[in-house]
Amino acid sequence: MSSTLTLIQSNASNPKVWVVIGVTLAGIVILAETRKRRIKALREEDFGAFLDRFELLPFPPPPPPAAKQSLSDLTFSISDAFHVKDYITGFGSPQWKKTHEAAEKTAVVITTLLKNGATCVGKTIMDELGFGVIGENKHYGTPINPLMPSNVPGGCSSGSAVSVGAELVDFSLGIDTTGGVRIPASFCGILGFRPSQGTVSSVGVLPTSQSLETVGWFARDPSVLCQVGHALLNLSAIPHKRQRSLIFADDLFELSDIPKQKYVHVVRKAIENLSGYQTPKHVNVGQHVASNVPSLAEFCEESGKSQNSASTLKALSSVMLAIQRHEFKTNHEEWSQTCKSFLGPRFSNDVVTALNSRNESIKSLYKVKTEMRGAIQSLLKEDGILVIPTVADPPPKLNTKNKNSLKEFLDRNYALSSIASMSGCCQVTIPLGEHGECPISVSFLTYYGGDKFLLDTILDVYASLQDQSEIASSLDPVSNTNGSIEASELMKEKGNAAYKGRQWNKAVNFYTEAIKLNGANATYYCNRAAAYLELGCFQQAEEDCTEAISIDKKNVKAYLRRGTARESLVRYKEAAADFRHALVLEPQNKTAKIAEKRLRKLMS
Repeated sequence: MSSTLTLIQSNASNPKVWVVIGVTLAGIVILAETRKRRIKALREEDFGAFLDRFELLPFPPPPPPAAKQSLSDLTFSISDAFHVKDYITGFGSPQWKKTHEAAEKTAVVITTLLKNGATCVGKTIMDELGFGVIGENKHYGTPINPLMPSNVPGGCSSGSAVSVGAELVDFSLGIDTTGGVRIPASFCGILGFRPSQGTVSSVGVLPTSQSLETVGWFARDPSVLCQVGHALLNLSAIPHKRQRSLIFADDLFELSDIPKQKYVHVVRKAIENLSGYQTPKHVNVGQHVASNVPSLAEFCEESGKSQNSASTLKALSSVMLAIQRHEFKTNHEEWSQTCKSFLGPRFSNDVVTALNSRNESIKSLYKVKTEMRGAIQSLLKEDGILVIPTVADPPPKLNTKNKNSLKEFLDRNYALSSIASMSGCCQVTIPLGEHGECPISVSFLTYYGGDKFLLDTILDVYASLQDQSEIASSLDPVSNTNGSIEASELMKEKGNAAYKGRQWNKAVNFYTEAIKLNGANATYYCNRAAAYLELGCFQQAEEDCTEAISIDKKNVKAYLRRGTARESLVRYKEAAADFRHALVLEPQNKTAKIAEKRLRKLMS
């Protein structure tokens, strides 16, 4: 028995002893609570983004008349996967940190940024070992999403994204393997750039999956995003004047919970008055991949059957994850076997799955990757930019326990991120305000090696995109006095009533008001086209139908009315094509059958 306990027992009847004991215990509780509050205050101060605070000063600037360093006066943070001389790189895991030595050299990308005048201010939290896209870390805590504190920030570069979103630094570095930069950029409402795979040096960066991952970066300001890109990619500062062709991935927008027109309408309006942009096109990416990546067929669950877009993209993301697991096992198997029990439960499962992965189909996995790059190149050529949603869902709530909903979330978002990860192409996340109090974003993706083309595009279109997203938010459909019908729908119904009353001009005016309130509704354009046809305004009718079709590719009425307008303008071949398209969508449509037959006779 200890002497302290003996002393207490021998003086148990003395009230002064119990006063001393009480004061001592109270002091211990107060100290513990004070420490807890201090830690909480520090965490709230930096949004829980940082692991280590330090300062790496920029290299001395060159003497005049040399140009000023491009990143002068800018600060940045780095994810815990980057080596800094004399610091242990933790890889998001305290066990990794315990079992490794301090780095002997600083990562090349950090040195490059320091040479260009930037100052590094610390390391940030990341998902353990680079797995995952949620952003939660069991050991260090989850960085606080500055836009939605009750929701996850996204990962794996969660702390880097938060440090930028919370305006703690001007830009930051992260790792993107399966969406590690793109997804947290979307969730935190900032810009995120994933360069073409292998174009930024990875020397001094801990690898998870070297054939998929790339160093990426975050910024709030597009000019800063581009300056960092120019430094890391060693690009020329002179912009190239060239045409741009935006291509909307219709099937990928179907994966998103956000209404498609919240993106499509904003992007279309943003480029409307900019020079150098061709009329946007539309594509079904899943179908394009299925036709141009034959090796993917063996990974589809419904092998031998006709593949739809969803099953094709699911197969593509499964190949991506199989490559990630295989390469992680190759890089870190020995360490993982001894230390996997120290990992958080979700990442322990990822590691166990990686360690249990087999190598029989490795060649087939990499063949899919090679074919995928060719497929995207054939789609985009030298001027194409694929427009896709960055994420399919809003940020999940913190500590989500429902495994099924989390799995569905991951499946949808991996399907989106697999396009760039598997093709090696560059992609940028662009914030577009909010929808239902959740941040939303769109992504531009272009061909492998088109990084400068994409960065120049961001500088060119960013301000217009933000203007249009603000306008779209201010014009979101509002309720009338009884709350039963949207204002735009009310205008449409008035237009329908005027149309039935053969008041064609009045109908046009009502439909125009509906379009002003909600320009993302195909029906409003289609209905106004019907009124224009009655007025003999065939060119206006054709334009409205074309707009309706760009919004809704399956709008049969729009094809019929555009065909009617083109026939009236004596453009029989184009009119016949519209009627045939209507028949493809509705094989039993009598109006289309009669019109197509009539035009065949006219053209013969």
